[in-house]
Amino acid sequence: MNDSTLAERYGPWAVIAGGSEGVGAEFAALLAADGVNLVLLARKPEPLRDTAERCRALGIEVRTAIVDLTAPTMMADVDAVVDDLDVGLLIVNAGANSYRHEVAGADLAGLRSVVELNVMAPLALAHRFAGPLAERGRGGILIVGSMSGFTGSAGLSVYGGSKAFSRIFTEGLWVELREHGVDVLQLILGATRTPAMARVGLNFDAMDDRVSDSRTVAELGLQQLPHGPVQVIESNALAELPPQPADRAATVLENHRLMQRLMKG
Repeated sequence: MNDSTLAERYGPWAVIAGGSEGVGAEFAALLAADGVNLVLLARKPEPLRDTAERCRALGIEVRTAIVDLTAPTMMADVDAVVDDLDVGLLIVNAGANSYRHEVAGADLAGLRSVVELNVMAPLALAHRFAGPLAERGRGGILIVGSMSGFTGSAGLSVYGGSKAFSRIFTEGLWVELREHGVDVLQLILGATRTPAMARVGLNFDAMDDRVSDSRTVAELGLQQLPHGPVQVIESNALAELPPQPADRAATVLENHRLMQRLMKG
């Protein structure tokens, strides 16, 4: 973190979408321990309340809002709770795959809900906060991704495609905001022990010790946020997949320079 604290670099307020449990709750606890006030957005009231109380006990302010990130009112609901705040950090942690169907037999509305959650919601949230963060000249955006975004799989085609969008979108956002002093990172998870992954039926027992811990994942994400654009959690059951070139930042910047030359031509 270049010897700066989380509060100095990303305070005074952080917004965490999907901040009620699992990795999101650990992000919240780590930020609260360093003095960052929190806005926690989630759909489930009980874990949201519990995480808020846990963080308030650490001496910081916490606002909460029950928000469905797939609803048309999503951004209005977010604005209602953040409009008077100086937000220095956005974390988009929502997006577990809860609609696992092959396209041929799926309900189109269900497939669209996956796209709304994993494409449109991160896009809308990033759009809401990118401008103010750039103007203030410091801060960060962290979007949690998935190893599913690197390769296709039956029943996960739309989910994986949406996560592929999320990764490429975040890399581009990293290029756009880095000159303004804003850190951007895609934190890519594989098998992680969270309530959301348990609900979708992930078989932790079949993965031995190749399952990541939520706290460790959150710690690594905040540590690597200044060093975007991509960090893959390697201690998981999918780590053998070739996720990226050795230096993704250099690859993204070279592509950026190439595109600039082509556009100018």
